[in-house]
Amino acid sequence: MSAPLERTVLVNGARCRIWEKGSDSPIFYLAGLGGLPRWTPFLDRLAERHRVVAPSLPGYPGATGHDRLDGLVDWVAATLDLLEGAGFEGGDLIGTSVGGTLAAEVAAMAPRLVRRLVLIAPFGLYDKGAPPVDLWGQKPGTLPGVISANPEAFAAFTAPPDGIAPAEWSILMNRASEAAARLLWPLGDTRLERRLHRIRCPTLILWGAGDQVLAPSYAQRFAAGIAGNVRTVMIPGAGHLADFDAPEATADAVLGALG
Repeated sequence: MSAPLERTVLVNGARCRIWEKGSDSPIFYLAGLGGLPRWTPFLDRLAERHRVVAPSLPGYPGATGHDRLDGLVDWVAATLDLLEGAGFEGGDLIGTSVGGTLAAEVAAMAPRLVRRLVLIAPFGLYDKGAPPVDLWGQKPGTLPGVISANPEAFAAFTAPPDGIAPAEWSILMNRASEAAARLLWPLGDTRLERRLHRIRCPTLILWGAGDQVLAPSYAQRFAAGIAGNVRTVMIPGAGHLADFDAPEATADAVLGALG
């Protein structure tokens, strides 16, 4: 798997990494919990047919500046700035988990900007009958097993890359957890149900059938609120990060929707 091209943009004066790979029509991707410590097989598969652009959200691996974002409006504005800096002028947007929350918020608040939307297990809604797992209350070492259906592979994915000391990397990953908490703590509820009707573009909702963080029933809650044409797909054998756990099946579903 060849390395993506890398550049940086400034968001609120902080540097954020942009990874790109592939050619032809662009797809923009916002990563989920843990961010993108490494390029993934899922993105590599998409890059066979598209130019994949993956900007790092503030505070996630490759980016700083999350400490300047104190609420939902700050996060959405920063995401819009980040996408604009990455070259997004309107088009196809994919978001997973935390990134899916922000992708949905962008599509709701700027509906003319997103042509087609893919949401992979986004946060943003709350069902008291199936509350999200408290990601920040997990015992040390247990989080990979909560997030992923393949915890050993996820632990390796989030392990220190070459050239970064383990202690330094631990600080960076804790920073990513803090960034997610600034947006989602404690319940993962951004009151997105009040804005879902503003999402009018064709939308594909993907959910890991074994998601332990957000129950798969949330897929229908999202679909019921979105005004545009919506299709939902369950990904067998996948947990919360379906694009990581089942990259081929998830990429097949995305490419089937986006071409």
